[in-house]
Amino acid sequence: MSEAPKRLSRRTLFAGASTVGALAAVATVVPRVAPTADTVAAMPKPIPERGGGYSLSEHVQRYYGTTRV
Repeated sequence: MSEAPKRLSRRTLFAGASTVGALAAVATVVPRVAPTADTVAAMPKPIPERGGGYSLSEHVQRYYGTTRV
């Protein structure tokens, strides 16, 4: 029951330090994904319960812009 505590070797210390450094380097390189206005706008709108599903979307506005004389 009375075991002597293990000594921390220099090899183990450097291996742990290099692992922490590698994880920190990876964490700074990996891009963070945050929802932007583009991703929010790309989500479909719910279907209306009582009809009237027409909406003046960007696609429709672009079409109307091409038909102007």
